[in-house]
Amino acid sequence: MKREQDAPLAVSDLSDTVRKVRMRTPARLLVGRAGASYRTSTQMDLREAHAAARDAVRAELSLQGVFGNMFVERWKLFEVRTRAADKNEYLLHPDLGRRFDDRSRAEIQRRCVPGTELQIIIGDGLSVPAVATQVPALFPLLFEGAKERGWSAGQPFVIRYCRVGILNEIGELLYPRVVVLLIGERPGLATAESLSAYLAYQPRSSHTDANRNVISNIHSRGLNPTRAAVRVLQVAERMMETRTSGWLLGDGLLGMGNT
Repeated sequence: MKREQDAPLAVSDLSDTVRKVRMRTPARLLVGRAGASYRTSTQMDLREAHAAARDAVRAELSLQGVFGNMFVERWKLFEVRTRAADKNEYLLHPDLGRRFDDRSRAEIQRRCVPGTELQIIIGDGLSVPAVATQVPALFPLLFEGAKERGWSAGQPFVIRYCRVGILNEIGELLYPRVVVLLIGERPGLATAESLSAYLAYQPRSSHTDANRNVISNIHSRGLNPTRAAVRVLQVAERMMETRTSGWLLGDGLLGMGNT
């Protein structure tokens, strides 16, 4: 029999103030305790979330496994990789995830048309489950929005062992006006399936995080794909109008971040 002290708190047991606080955040607030410790149910929930986060970081990208044949064929996706040899090296040496290996550079130049207005790419980042869950719904919306605006869109591709700084090399290889990188966020105990969209205007080697903008928390309890696509396209449009990105864009709705 479950001990009374381990039973979850009923919503009816909470004050109006506590209920309102808990409704505004996925954080585990005011969940009760057993003596000086978490309740068993809370402890098990935390362990499950931590395991999901560890699995997300360690998961390996596979085009067919993540997206399926139909999605890969529809968008003619191909895979390239950075200079990180494996997942361990990627995690221990972030700088290797910001440059392509030689074979990948050649493949990108062979298969992609340079000088487009919008170049959308996918990076595994620190959560392959985020990419697998969010990208299939978000991806078509971005291309449809670009078409409606009359923008030329480059051939998309997927990057294994990817860091945000790869935007700079993409800019130097393909020189598009705006690059959008969809990348898995560092997972936490609220969700392991959160995606970010990093944008930069004509990125180049001298650019830093200050020259980029990010729309983050794209997941089931954050921004849904429809809202995320609208925001990404709005930011890209503003970049093209002002010919800049990052802190110079000067829009309070835009954030900056680092992965």
